[in-house]
Amino acid sequence: MKAVVFAYHDVGVRCLSVLIAKGVEIALVVTHRDNPAETIWFASVERLARGHGLAVETPEDPNDAAFIGKLHAIAPDLLFSFYYRRMLSAEVLATARRGGYNLHGSLLPKYRGRVPVNWAVLNGERETGATLHRMEAKPDAGGIVDQMAVPILPDDLALDVFRKVTVAAEIVMFRSLPGLLDGTLRESPQDLAKGSYFGGRKPEDGRIDWTKGARQVHDLVRAVAPPYPGAFTDLQGHRLSIHRTRVLPTRVAASPARLNVGGDAVTVECADGGLLAILEAALDGYTAPPAQLLRHFGSRPL
Repeated sequence: MKAVVFAYHDVGVRCLSVLIAKGVEIALVVTHRDNPAETIWFASVERLARGHGLAVETPEDPNDAAFIGKLHAIAPDLLFSFYYRRMLSAEVLATARRGGYNLHGSLLPKYRGRVPVNWAVLNGERETGATLHRMEAKPDAGGIVDQMAVPILPDDLALDVFRKVTVAAEIVMFRSLPGLLDGTLRESPQDLAKGSYFGGRKPEDGRIDWTKGARQVHDLVRAVAPPYPGAFTDLQGHRLSIHRTRVLPTRVAASPARLNVGGDAVTVECADGGLLAILEAALDGYTAPPAQLLRHFGSRPL
């Protein structure tokens, strides 16, 4: 059984590792060149592939006719996509005799589309997971082969959840691969009405809306905390980045949000009366302890 693998990021590394461990003939690994403008905190698919003597290509457009011609020449039995960032066209999928399979970081049909882990944390979900499904022209819509859930704890950052999803992805791939190779696995059709499609996120989406309640602000901070671009607010010409928070059991009267700095504690009285502790913050890009925030801002409305 010959495969072409499109892969990137930690999920790409772990799922490609499963194929290698199981002895699948990998004719080509297709990945991305790292973007120098991006913080690269994850493992390298290219390094793994080259370390195992596999052929690697990094096309700008995998749907280009010339590249599709290369795939036809390889004539793979299967295509796999493991956190590869480009949509693969129907023409690309048609080059594989038995079609293509994608590993998606959510419990499909929920959170189809981009950055599913971040969206799940932002929306206050209590679980997400990894799903292996058949690829179709419509993104994340094909039949489900297998999936595994992981918990999202109340103070988990998106990175914590992504690491759980990476392990789930490896397990799903490991237990599904034998049936994929011998053709015995069955697929369950998705009911797309039970989920939604989500787009990508930009750094500006981390701007905190202080009319929101404490839990909503907390979930935003968790969803975009480093290594992602982070949640932030602008005060008196300074950029205050908030990296970690906790919702406190104490409540106050609902009123416009207010920053409180005193002693070793930084809290925010949120618009819904919830009290939010700021555990880690940075001011203009530098770590900011409470004493520094007190000098800059004191206690003030947000």
